[in-house]
Amino acid sequence: MYDYDLLVVGSANADLVIGVERRPGAGETVLGSDLAVHPGGKGANQAVAAARLGARTALLARVGDDDHGRLLLDSQREAGVDTVGVLVGDAPTGVALITVDPSGDNSIVVSPGANGRLTPGDVSAAGCLFQSSKVVSTQLEIPLETVVEVVRNLAPDSRFVLNPSPPRPLPPEVLAACDPLIVNEHEAKVILGDSAVGDTPEDWARILLAKGPRSVVVTLGSEGALVASAEGVSRVASVKVRAVDTTGAGDAFTAALAYRLGAGESLAEAAAYAARVGAATVTKRGAQESFPTAAEVTALCGAAPGDKPRTPGRGPGSDSASGEQGGAA
Repeated sequence: MYDYDLLVVGSANADLVIGVERRPGAGETVLGSDLAVHPGGKGANQAVAAARLGARTALLARVGDDDHGRLLLDSQREAGVDTVGVLVGDAPTGVALITVDPSGDNSIVVSPGANGRLTPGDVSAAGCLFQSSKVVSTQLEIPLETVVEVVRNLAPDSRFVLNPSPPRPLPPEVLAACDPLIVNEHEAKVILGDSAVGDTPEDWARILLAKGPRSVVVTLGSEGALVASAEGVSRVASVKVRAVDTTGAGDAFTAALAYRLGAGESLAEAAAYAARVGAATVTKRGAQESFPTAAEVTALCGAAPGDKPRTPGRGPGSDSASGEQGGAA
């Protein structure tokens, strides 16, 4: 019996967020809102998102011995995440500088800090966590050699989920373990590199599959997602909502999909649920504070794909936010 539905191995950052009327161009300065500090990082985000949905979740990460590190630990514990794998020290906590425009779109610059000190040795020393987890999820805000070590420490029957963000070319050993590899358009094109042929997500997914992953998911923003495996390629619709902030939506999508795969759902079923989780996320500001509970996702499921934009728990066409957006960022 597994102790955890999901083990997340990845980054933990303090998100420093400023709202702007528009993002600055090169050499330009613009005025923004007051600075807001939130717990974030793709790894920490995924762990909180999964725990909010009811998953038994653990996090393997590294933070600094500073105020930002304590903020992150507190947020994980408040969400119900087991932090036994969170290491403290060696460098300041990572920081993400985020600007959000009125449409909810964001731009992010990350200073890795302690995330860059999460080593292969840290992974191998946490073998008991890997043996106790149904699904292991990671990203690329930690060193690539650490991600390789994650693959080498997977339990025989566990499933590996990778969102390669920020994207970079991946070694065959990592690609072969992905089930699925979750990418957006930009990430797909970076990984494909010179292999990029065709202009549709279906083309990208088929070429990515040929590189070794057991399955691939391409997120399509307001259009939902596309899933691909040896069984074929299909699209999954999302629910239309009024977006206020897309920060963290991709992390919520990945966490939800990983959790539901561990619960025994098919890839298409898990992706459909994950798209709704992502849609619920963009209706609130921030990252972790925007992640929905299972009850909020159920409320959103009252809307069929293609309905007028809505907010979870409210009627179709609610005007509480701006910017139509789907759930798979």
